[in-house]
Amino acid sequence: MSAGVLTRGLPWPAPVLARAVPFAVFIGLMAAEPWLAGQLAGMIDPRWLYGIRATLVAGLLFVFWPSFTELTAARRPSRRQIWLAPAAGLLVLAIWLWLDSGVFVLGRSGSGFVPRAVDGGIDWPLALMRLAGSALVVPLMEELFWRSLVMRWLEEADFLAVDPARIGLRAVFLSSIAFGLEHSQWAAGILAGLVYGWLYLRSGNLWLAIAAHAVTNAGLGVWVLATGAWYFW
Repeated sequence: MSAGVLTRGLPWPAPVLARAVPFAVFIGLMAAEPWLAGQLAGMIDPRWLYGIRATLVAGLLFVFWPSFTELTAARRPSRRQIWLAPAAGLLVLAIWLWLDSGVFVLGRSGSGFVPRAVDGGIDWPLALMRLAGSALVVPLMEELFWRSLVMRWLEEADFLAVDPARIGLRAVFLSSIAFGLEHSQWAAGILAGLVYGWLYLRSGNLWLAIAAHAVTNAGLGVWVLATGAWYFW
């Protein structure tokens, strides 16, 4: 199935849909997960619904891939910019681990995703599925939506014509606030959005923001598995 088939006849431009649909599907399925778990009770372990969700989104990203010119025709980063990506990702990881309680969290922290087997040990297929989804699929999906689409669209409706270098502070701040409020750790989320947004603005290469985001999520996953701080998941 091609991207054109998916977007034909819909009221929004295809470039918007290509970057918004995977994100909308991910959030929609996350919201529907309690209901789906009830419907599938006794058929599958509900924890595998995360893997199903991530796989569906990965499939959508693959279908829409020809539309992502900010990735397929990205300018080559300098060596210094390449090193900025993991440094930015680790900075955000430190912020995420620091701002994890009190007024910096919306609502109450739940138990999170707990990939434990019946015997109390880690169920590694479940754990690696969760880690792969958060470190590989989510950064690509979210950076295409929040930085490439939303941040540039706030600068100009024809967002594909917006060079990252001319994105203004208003667009950076508003998109970062919205990104932060998507997460229960709203303060860390806002700061993360500012870091990833700055990296995209500074380098002009969305791959670096994706890489930084992937480093953050992968590092957080390793931390969770090492410490049992499941509420981060």
